[in-house]
Amino acid sequence: MNGGYEMSTPHNRAIKGEIANTVLMPGDPLRAKFLAENYLEDIVLFNDVRNMLGYTGKYNGKRVSIMGSGMGMPSIGIYSHELYNFYDVTNIIRIGSSGALREEVHMRDIIIAQGACTDSSFAHQFELPGSGVYSAISSYHLLEKAVAEAKKMDIAYHVGNVLSSDIFYHADQGSAAKWGKMGCLGVEMESYALFANAAYYGKNALTILTVSDHLITEEQTTAKEREKTFTAMMEIALNIAE
Repeated sequence: MNGGYEMSTPHNRAIKGEIANTVLMPGDPLRAKFLAENYLEDIVLFNDVRNMLGYTGKYNGKRVSIMGSGMGMPSIGIYSHELYNFYDVTNIIRIGSSGALREEVHMRDIIIAQGACTDSSFAHQFELPGSGVYSAISSYHLLEKAVAEAKKMDIAYHVGNVLSSDIFYHADQGSAAKWGKMGCLGVEMESYALFANAAYYGKNALTILTVSDHLITEEQTTAKEREKTFTAMMEIALNIAE
């Protein structure tokens, strides 16, 4: 026990009460550090287990937390489960990078994920009847707020499905085009698990992505640019935090 609260998980040293109702989750913990140090006031580091940095501070008077999720559905599945169940978090907003799968989606555009398709078996744990294929969607009220904020900021954005893939280096080089043909705007590796966990635990989730590379035009950004220059999605997420 510490201050009357249990240390709740093997992956997070935070004490209950140190994490805000809304958590912004970039994949990269260094992006969490950048965001906290540049946008929040009175920041407190609540987690550094496995260097998965987490901070709580204030943004325009609102208490907000920011924590890395790591790469892939197993990683964000662990952290979102613990935040929802052990720390009483209500809203998780993933802010990450995405590879574009459609020609109308351009470099540095914002993708607000309405839903997530997947090649993962993450949902098999829920033992759904029939084929067990689960359509993972975001929380509409967060989606609506994000769209309104993007319009207010006058930035290029798209709303629709994304592909959450288990595979970064895919043996089938044509697989991305097939998902793009089905309307997926971009590919990333986390949103399906986040949305599924949020649904299962009765919580809220949203994903806001910046296009970091293009699978059609083969344009790319650098790792440093992804860490420090994707500020529009960060500001949308901060402004809609509850």
